[in-house]
Amino acid sequence: MIELEGLTKHFGTKVAVDRLSFTVRPGTVTGFLGPNGAGKSTTMRMMLDLDNPTSGTVRIDGKHYRDLDEPLKYIGALLDAKAMHGGRSAYNNLLCLAQANRIPASRVAEVLDVVGLTAVARKKAKGFSLGMGQRLGIASALLGDPEILMFDEPVNGLDPEGIHWIRNLMKTLAAEGRTIFVSSHLMSEMALTADHLIVIGQGRLLADTSMADFIQENSRSYVRLRTPQRERLLDVLHAAGLIAVESGNGTLEIDGASTEQLGELAAEHRIVLHELSAQRASLEEAFMQMTAGAVEYHAHATGPAAPPSAPAATGTAAPQWAPRSKGA
Repeated sequence: MIELEGLTKHFGTKVAVDRLSFTVRPGTVTGFLGPNGAGKSTTMRMMLDLDNPTSGTVRIDGKHYRDLDEPLKYIGALLDAKAMHGGRSAYNNLLCLAQANRIPASRVAEVLDVVGLTAVARKKAKGFSLGMGQRLGIASALLGDPEILMFDEPVNGLDPEGIHWIRNLMKTLAAEGRTIFVSSHLMSEMALTADHLIVIGQGRLLADTSMADFIQENSRSYVRLRTPQRERLLDVLHAAGLIAVESGNGTLEIDGASTEQLGELAAEHRIVLHELSAQRASLEEAFMQMTAGAVEYHAHATGPAAPPSAPAATGTAAPQWAPRSKGA
């Protein structure tokens, strides 16, 4: 469990984090969201004692990070995959971490296998692609078989197979009862991974709620109808006290009614429907609505958008997660 209480960080006159209080609980994947400049990275650095807070506290299973005897066995983190020593092999990077934290050397081979880097274990990290570097960073987080894991942009540079793998890995770890805290700008991926959300803006807490409640509370849900008997349907809806909004192409949008209610109403009046579908906002739409007033950096389009770049190549496919044997 991670507990933040009144966490605050000033950089000169700028308040990067402003009295943040929340709890990251075990057994679930908690997503950490916020616009650029919201204070996410600073918050995660303070959790790991990489930055000292101006005020407030962070506790990892009831202790400050600095008071943990063997921190990698309590909490593993991926904040910057580039932090690895480029002149060392993947194996030796992890071996140094293992020796410093009294972790058996046998664990190095285990986590390299988990992340799919066994074939390149003896290659120097400086020659790794972005995706391979991410996998090595994830391996370092898993090294101590910790009960708490923090990931900052874990899918950065991964190909579709790698994204699918890390998503399932985080879900599997949470199902084992571990505490999983993940920050990402990829809303579509966060929607598939996280169960709970912590949302901040300009250093302040904006939301601490379930994924489902966050989307419901910050977006509009409605039912879309399409019929060749449009005028008759409008009369029936009006008589039932329902307001329909025309959205083009003969489509109607109705708030305040379920698909079941509208389907039964149409059947009762023998109205043919070509479409009857519930429409719910995406996490991205709900996030944009929630954080509209907390965005610090606004970009302005000056011409046609450039095509997206292809994802970087990654290492070999990784097998499923296997925790370290406690007797190792």
